[in-house]
Amino acid sequence: MRSNLVAAVILILLGLFLLASNLGWTNVSLGRLIITWWPAALVAVGIGMLFGRGK
Repeated sequence: MRSNLVAAVILILLGLFLLASNLGWTNVSLGRLIITWWPAALVAVGIGMLFGRGK
């Protein structure tokens, strides 16, 4: 249940970011954002796996 909630929130945030970009509300490029923050995503996945093992 928790993983479904996390996935839903991530999709909503990604959708809002892309919508804001398409409407011209922000000028941040998605490619540059991914290139910059992909290590943080790996850390977050690892932490989620670590704490999810006990369940």
